[in-house]
Amino acid sequence: MTGRVPAPARRSLLYAAAAGITAAFTAAPHASAAPRAGTPWTTSWATAQTAPTADDPLASAGLTDGLCTTRLRLSAGGQVRLRYAHAFGTAQVLVGPVTADGRPVTFGGRAQAWLAAGASLTSDPVAGLRVADGSLLTVGTRLPGPTGPLSFHRNTHAWHTVDGVRTRSVFLLTGVETTGARGPVLAVLGDSITEGSGTPDDADLRWPDQLARRLSGSAVANLGISGNRLLLDSERFGPSAQARFDRDVLSLPGLRTVLVHLGVNDLHHLPVERDPARMVAAYRQLALRARSAGLRVVGATITPFEGWTRWTPEADAVRREVNESLRTGRVFDAVADFDAALRDPDRPSRLLPAYDSGDGLHPGTEGHTAIAAAVDPRHLR
Repeated sequence: MTGRVPAPARRSLLYAAAAGITAAFTAAPHASAAPRAGTPWTTSWATAQTAPTADDPLASAGLTDGLCTTRLRLSAGGQVRLRYAHAFGTAQVLVGPVTADGRPVTFGGRAQAWLAAGASLTSDPVAGLRVADGSLLTVGTRLPGPTGPLSFHRNTHAWHTVDGVRTRSVFLLTGVETTGARGPVLAVLGDSITEGSGTPDDADLRWPDQLARRLSGSAVANLGISGNRLLLDSERFGPSAQARFDRDVLSLPGLRTVLVHLGVNDLHHLPVERDPARMVAAYRQLALRARSAGLRVVGATITPFEGWTRWTPEADAVRREVNESLRTGRVFDAVADFDAALRDPDRPSRLLPAYDSGDGLHPGTEGHTAIAAAVDPRHLR
């Protein structure tokens, strides 16, 4: 958009910036190729954010005139818009200019926008850009800064760059939304197994990726965070599923189903959880909140992890009791039995060796394939 902004509009924008609030603009008709009225947006790619710690120097220090280049694999195609967030920020951040596959991205017709601390920021539809299901998309985000500490996703199991330096982390970008979903629209609330641990970097063999390829036209948002727990927060591994559910799941546009695969970290991270009833009650609360938002909710059983450094027989007994409650207790609308799909029939407390990445906890690529196959499409919408 070109030309001078009228004085009242300039005053409004200055007021919004001073107040730390991201201004909302209405794009001019020529600013972007807007989809037809009523076209549903759904999340085709996503990450869930955590706050940086002392072990994350780049995110902790932030950027000044930094360029973040993110390569990501979409699920559903169609028109494209981007979503940024600063869930753990303490100050607003100026975002832009931004490109998507080399095309300029605008926010209310402008090349830059303020992202308020704790808020999210959604772009206009990217003019001239339509993508196919399963496409790779490259997003370049200029952060003029100085930004201060940045909300981020630590490890996407894919390589990106910041000022040309390789990183597995993604800063501020939390979603790519598209208009072409024709199948299930699903968010997966999970931990490191959902995030992709055990699969090769840049291979897009995480089980949510494989599920998206199984279900033509589906939109699958991967909200896995390594180390994440069902019940307790962690400085390193982020807020618990209970704490982040509204922000990470219920905020997604066009969502129809949520699949919950969490709990193993509660059994072995200190302080360990030894009360199956507490875990089942937490699952019930997630299911209630999902249904209250009109979503179908599918729960996954906790997979075996004998061989992991912190496995104990006591932890496995809790796991088995929780799983039995999930299978028989009508906690969720449906159950995806990942435990049954991955366990060794001769030793059910461990993963089938062919499915083990080598550490006893994280499935390898074949294990991720088995997880994706264990999700019944009839349970999704």
